[in-house]
Amino acid sequence: MNIVILAAGQGKRMRSALPKVLQPLAGRSMLAHVIDTARATAQACGTQARIVVVVGHGAQDVRAAFADEPDLIFVEQTPQLGTGHAVQMAVPTLLADVPTLVLYGDVPLVRTQTLAKLVEAADDHLGILTVQLADPTGYGRIVRDDAS
Repeated sequence: MNIVILAAGQGKRMRSALPKVLQPLAGRSMLAHVIDTARATAQACGTQARIVVVVGHGAQDVRAAFADEPDLIFVEQTPQLGTGHAVQMAVPTLLADVPTLVLYGDVPLVRTQTLAKLVEAADDHLGILTVQLADPTGYGRIVRDDAS
């Protein structure tokens, strides 16, 4: 299984020189939590994980923070042209004919069980995990209707 973790964002709203994905949460960086979840998800799905971390802002700091983890593959997104472009940067490193899961490096609280169910439900097709919020201000949108 390919797992792409998007970790290139600057995090301007964080008002910190530390890259957004390296911000601490419960004693570890947000990215460390996401990487652990990625590994656990692959294990729950009964497969090995090929983990590709897309870095950009603070790339050297992010790489240095995980230098002792040889199973991680880092690719750099330069220039940073959005989420789709970040995934494109990872494509040359991905294995063919296996599922690819895309995670955000600054979203550390998605549970392994949730992701394993998503992978199972996608069944080698497209799967997307979304949430419906009463006030989605500041978030991207997925438009749903009865025809889709």
